[in-house]
Parts: sequence; structure tokens; C-alpha cells
Amino acid sequence: PRAATLARLGQARFLQGHPKVSQVFYPGLDDHEGHALNAKQSGGAGGLLSFELVKGSNIDRFLKACKICALAESLGAVETLLCVPAKMTHASVPAEERAKLGVTDTLLRIAVGVEDIADILEDLERALSRA
Repeated sequence: PRAATLARLGQARFLQGHPKVSQVFYPGLDDHEGHALNAKQSGGAGGLLSFELVKGSNIDRFLKACKICALAESLGAVETLLCVPAKMTHASVPAEERAKLGVTDTLLRIAVGVEDIADILEDLERALSRA
């Protein structure tokens, strides 16, 4: 639905403008390399986005500060879930290969759930302030 896509886009823009976030990967953003293709082929940018914390951030403190966004390897649920690919889905990939793929130790994936977007953003803001 359009409202959900707009909420995700708002979340991506929030992350993009945050000083603790170095990069956001979401095809709903105008500056994403896949934006035009996504717009042509789909009705929205979807509920999954990735972002990278700035160097020197503490990902463990970020995760511990989250109260709404839950840590999970599977990103298919109705609640908002976070994944740390370097420690979870890509943990068996050698570090050199992960680096080539852009899977850094501070990369996070988030699958946006059904919670109110304001609550999710508040949760992310709290976690980012502690990262």
C-alpha cells in the first residue's frame, strides 16, 4: 500500500540525514542507483532497507538500545526486525569477501513492520544516540 511505502521512505530519509549513519541503501530514495529501475518495475520500494553506521560506532550498544526493533536473522514477520549481516547471514563468508561485497561490520538491514512509524523512528533515534 502507498501509505506503507511512504512510511518506509520517511524512515530511509530519517536514516539518511542522521549523523551516526554513513549510508542508506533503499531504492525509494532518489539518489539510489536502482531508483529509476525500481520505479519502472514496481509499485513501491518495499519494506527492506539497509544502512551503515559511521566508523567507530558500537553496533552492540545500538542493538541493546532497541526496544521495538528486534534482532532476528529472518526478516519475514509483521514486526520490525533488524539483521547484522556480517554476524548473521554472512558470518560464514570470509572477511575479505564480505568487504568486497560491501558487507561491513556496521551494516544493518531492517525489515519495517506494522508498528507506527513514529515509534520505529523513536526507537532508531534512541539506538543511534547510543551507538
